[in-house]
Amino acid sequence: MTDNGNDAGSDAGVPVGDQNGPQAGDTPVHPAYGVVREVTPFASVLLCNNPGNMELDGTNTWILRAPGNAECVIVDPGPPNKKGHVKRIAEQPGVALVLITHRHFDHTGAIKRLRKRVDAPVRARSMKFTHGAAALSDREVIEMAGLRITVLYTPGHTGDSVSFLVEWEDQRALLTGDTILGSGTTVIDPSDGTLRDYLNSLNRIIVEGEDAALLPAHGPDHPQVGPVARYYKKHREERIDQIVAALDDLGISAAKAKPMKVVRKVYADVDKKLWPAARMSVKAQLEYLRDS
Repeated sequence: MTDNGNDAGSDAGVPVGDQNGPQAGDTPVHPAYGVVREVTPFASVLLCNNPGNMELDGTNTWILRAPGNAECVIVDPGPPNKKGHVKRIAEQPGVALVLITHRHFDHTGAIKRLRKRVDAPVRARSMKFTHGAAALSDREVIEMAGLRITVLYTPGHTGDSVSFLVEWEDQRALLTGDTILGSGTTVIDPSDGTLRDYLNSLNRIIVEGEDAALLPAHGPDHPQVGPVARYYKKHREERIDQIVAALDDLGISAAKAKPMKVVRKVYADVDKKLWPAARMSVKAQLEYLRDS
C-alpha cells in the first residue's frame, strides 16, 4: 500500500497489457511481468500484473534460494484471482515454505490458491494467514533453502508487518514488505498501524539492515536499504511538521481536527482520487500528535 511520497497514492503503474515488461538486451529489468528476475544470487522476483495507485507496478513475489539448493522459500504470493501468477510460483522447484510480510490482500489473497498447488506451510505474524506451522516471532531464525532468514517485527504500516533479513555467505538482503518500498513512501493503515510504531521500525531497519540490499514488496529493488530508510524517516518528520503548520493555520488542535479537513489543506495540489489514501496517513499522524 503506497503513497508515492505524497501520502496519497502512486502513479507508477504500467500498462496492464505489457506482460513481459521492459528488457535490457536479454536480461529483464523492473517491471518485468510473468518472468522470474534474478536480483541477487539468492533472491529472485516474480512481479504480479496488478498495478494500481496502491500497488505501484504490482506486488513483488520473492523467491529465495541459495545457489544450487533444491529448496526455495516464497515471500508474499500476491493478490487473489491471479491464476497465472500462482501457477508460475507453484512451478518453482522445491517450494518448502511460504512467508507473509503482512495482512493486506495484495500479499495474502493468493494463499488459498497456492496451497492447492504446493504442500508447504504458510507462516505470518498473524495466525489468520498461518497454515501448517506456528506464527512468526520476532528475531526467530529460519534456516532453509541454504539461507539464514531472520524475522524482524516492523509494525507501523500494519500491526502485523514483518521484514525478513536474508543472509548467504557474506551477502545480506532485507525484504521489507510495504514498510519500505522501491519508490514513493508507504501509507500507514490506521486500523492497526501507528506512526510511532512505524518510526521505531524505520530506526530498527537503519540499525539492523543498513548495508543490506533492499527487496521491497512493491517497486524496484535497491542495492542498499540504509539510504532509503533514512529518506523515509526524514520524509515522515517533514510531513509531521506540515501537519502541525496546517493545524496552526486552521486554529485547531490535533485532538479536535478532522483528517479530511487537514487533507484538503495539506494536499490541495494532489489529485483528489488520491485523497482517501492521504486521509489514512493524516489520521495516523493526528493520532501520533495527540499522544505526543
